[in-house]
Amino acid sequence: MFHSFYKTKEWALWAYGGAGILILSLWIQVQFTVAINKWYGGFYNLLQNAKDYYDKPDEGITLFYDKLLSTQFVTNGFEGEPSFFILAAPYVLIATITGWFTRIYGLRWRQAMTFSFIPRWRNVEEEIEGASQRIQEDCNRFARIVESLGLQIVRAIMTLIAFIPILWNFSDEVDIPIIRDYEGSLVWCALFVSIGGIIISWFVGIKLPGLEYNNQKVEAAFRKDLVLGEDNKVDHARPENLFELFTGIRFNFQRLYWHYGYFDIWVNSYDQFMVIFAYLVMGPSLFTGAILLGVLVQVNNAFQKVHNSFALFLHNWTTITELRSIYRRLNEFEHNLRRFEKPTASSSVYT
Repeated sequence: MFHSFYKTKEWALWAYGGAGILILSLWIQVQFTVAINKWYGGFYNLLQNAKDYYDKPDEGITLFYDKLLSTQFVTNGFEGEPSFFILAAPYVLIATITGWFTRIYGLRWRQAMTFSFIPRWRNVEEEIEGASQRIQEDCNRFARIVESLGLQIVRAIMTLIAFIPILWNFSDEVDIPIIRDYEGSLVWCALFVSIGGIIISWFVGIKLPGLEYNNQKVEAAFRKDLVLGEDNKVDHARPENLFELFTGIRFNFQRLYWHYGYFDIWVNSYDQFMVIFAYLVMGPSLFTGAILLGVLVQVNNAFQKVHNSFALFLHNWTTITELRSIYRRLNEFEHNLRRFEKPTASSSVYT
């Protein structure tokens, strides 16, 4: 799965050069998110102090639109404070290009895996159940999920590096007993609630990978009978056989949806609680005059960035569950390739 792309000369430029481009792009995007977080502070402080411009509304309105749409930061030689437009426009462009290149990168990985498996599969002495699905579908899904999840992990690490110092400094503004006594309390809060969420999710969703794996097995049997029926409807694709196979699919999916049901209850409840968590911690400081609204918004945004990075695996639990089942199937497929490979075949090229 990894060897065919990352350990061959043929794909080395794509594997490592492409990864380097993606990492650089993610780093640039993270820098823009830091700048936007800083922008939040000035913008919301302006809104909080709007009453100061009641006697001079034109000045306040001009400042308001300058914060949002002004291009003076560019025309002044990149000096001063950039507007939201100046920060958001290049971010959108870079994110769009990154998304396109990421898909191309995943496609190249799929190609490397597919044409590594094909000659080995053609050379085995025994039929391997579901081989066509492993080569055609699972290679595609594995490459796309690993590439996407891998980039999210890199982005999360970069986000933590950029935002933890910001959140650590804002921890001095916490005005809640006990919590305010700990240095960097906001960072520790984000870490603890994220780890706690992951641990609970592990137990709540512990049956999901096995159910996903079972679903793929019954789907493969149903698909195989349909494919064989295209050439021979006498012996295959009989309605009674297809109904029996589909009954297995329905039974497995109903079990899977039941388990996803209570897992979704937990995840949705957790996410809604995290929306207000930073406000619960920092809100009192706003009423004691320790902070302004802009700082509260900055803290909440930085907290969400740090928390989402810590809780990456929680928010991708469904995807990780799918990936675990795909990895299990592909690993089983590779094992069968080695098991049934002809003794005369040279397997060293693929291992």
